[in-house]
Amino acid sequence: MKFNPNKKQALVIAGVLAVGVLLAALVLGTGKPQMETDTHGEPAGQAEGGREDAGAPQKGPHGGKLFTQDGYGVEVTIFETNVEPQFRVYTYLNDKPLAPSASEVSLTLERLGRAPQVFRFTPENDYLKGDAVVEEPHSFKVGIAARHGGKSYRFGYEQVEARVAMSDQQVQQNKVEILSAGPARIQSVLELIGEIRFNEDRQVHVVPRLAGVVESVSANAGDRVRKGQVLAVIFSPALADQRSELLAAQKRLTLARSTFTREKKLWEDKISPEQDYLQAQAAMQEAEIAAQNARQKLASIGGELRGSGNLTRYEIRAPIGGVVIEKKVSLGETVKEDATIFVVADLSTVWAEMTIYAKDLNTVKVGQKATVKATAFESESSGVISYVGALVGEQTRTAKARVVLPNPQGVWRPGLPVSIRVVSGEVDVPVAVSAEAIQTVRGWTVVFGRYGDQFEARPVELGRSDGKFTEIISGLNAGEQYAAKNSFLIKADIGKSGASHDH
Repeated sequence: MKFNPNKKQALVIAGVLAVGVLLAALVLGTGKPQMETDTHGEPAGQAEGGREDAGAPQKGPHGGKLFTQDGYGVEVTIFETNVEPQFRVYTYLNDKPLAPSASEVSLTLERLGRAPQVFRFTPENDYLKGDAVVEEPHSFKVGIAARHGGKSYRFGYEQVEARVAMSDQQVQQNKVEILSAGPARIQSVLELIGEIRFNEDRQVHVVPRLAGVVESVSANAGDRVRKGQVLAVIFSPALADQRSELLAAQKRLTLARSTFTREKKLWEDKISPEQDYLQAQAAMQEAEIAAQNARQKLASIGGELRGSGNLTRYEIRAPIGGVVIEKKVSLGETVKEDATIFVVADLSTVWAEMTIYAKDLNTVKVGQKATVKATAFESESSGVISYVGALVGEQTRTAKARVVLPNPQGVWRPGLPVSIRVVSGEVDVPVAVSAEAIQTVRGWTVVFGRYGDQFEARPVELGRSDGKFTEIISGLNAGEQYAAKNSFLIKADIGKSGASHDH
C-alpha cells in the first residue's frame, strides 16, 4: 500500500494539538487559586453554626488549613493556647518548611457589617505571626496574599460560626423585635428590699373619751367604713351628766334672755331703774357663756345633744373613711375613757418602707424617684422618697426610708414584701441596647446583630444598666440592628447546630 503524505501530516498536527490541550489543562488546574469554606470546626445545620463545602483544604502539619500553588504552600492557623487568638502562618516549598523571613504574607478579614481588617505578619520562630487579635466569633471570609521568590500567590476561604439565617417572614412569625443600637439615657439604680406598711399619717386610734358599757358593736376588723359611720354604742352615765348640764344651761339661757327683754322694755319705758336692766343683761351673758361651754364640752367627745332622747346613749363614730384594721371591744364590755377600741386606716395611700444599709445612705435622698414592685405578683407603682431616717440602728446598722404610694384599687396590702429601685442618677451613653437583647453563648456575653437575613452573635463588653437599657462599651456600633425581644429564639437555633469551637 502506498502511504499518503498528506494523511501523515494531518496525524502529526492532531497529536500536537492534543498534547497542547492536555498541558493547558494541567497548567490551569494547578495555577487556579483555592477558595475554600470552613466552619471553625462546626457541623452543618439549619443554623449556620457550621457549614463546610466539599473539597476542603488539606490539613497542614500544624493542624491548620494548607493551600498550595506551583509547589509553594501556605498553612493558616488560629493559635489561642494561653494567649489571645492570633493568626500563625507556616510556609512551604515543595513540601519542605521555608524560613518565615523568606515570605511576605498579609490576610484580609471580611466580617458581616464591618470594614475589612488587614493583618500584617512578622517572622517569629518558625512561623509568621499576625499583628492583631482575632476577635470572636471566628466567622469571616479570609483573603490570603503571599509573595515568595518574586512570585505572588492568592488564596481564600470562609468559616462561619454562631450565625443563623432568618427571613423577614420568620422574624415576624417568631415576633423577634429588631432595634438599632444608639444613644440612651441610663439611670443609676439602687436595688433595695422593703415592705408595704400603713400610712401612719392616715391611721386613727378610736378612743371613747368617756367610760361606759358597750351596748352594741356594728363594725368588725376588715370592714370598710365611711367617715361619721357608727362603729359602736356605749351606755355612759358621764355623758348623761354632760347632756343634762347642757340642757340646764340652755334653759337658764332662755330664762335670762326673757328677763333681759322684759327689763330692757321697762327701762326704756322709764318704769324700772337702769340698774335692773344692767343686771338682767349681765345674767343673760353669763347664761350664754355657760351654755356655750357645756355645748363645746359635749361636742369635744362627739356626744352632741339630739332632741330629748336617751341621754346615756354614746355613739362612737368613724373619724375618717377607711378600713377597720383593729377591733378591741366586745358587747357588754366596760371600757375606759382612754382605751383604744378601734383602729381605722385610710388605705387610699400606703407607705413602701425600705431598709438602707449604711454604705448607701449618701445615695438615697428625699425627692428621688423610686419604683416599687411586688415580689408575690405582677404589680408595679412609682413614687418619690418622702422620708429618710436620721438614725442608724445600733445592731442592724441600717436606716429606714419610705415612699408614699397611691393605692386607689387597694392592690398594695400592708405586710406585702416588695423590691424597690431607687434612681440615684442619670447618664447619657453613646451606644446602648435593650436589656432583653443580652444573651450568653459559649461563655460569651453577646448581642445578635442582624445583617441582611443573617443573625450573628457579637460578643460585647457591657457598661452600666438600669434594667431597661444596657450600655455597650465595645462589640456593637451605633446604628447596627440587633434582636431585642425574643432574642433567645435565635440563641436556641444556634444551639441546635451543636456547634463546637475548634481550629
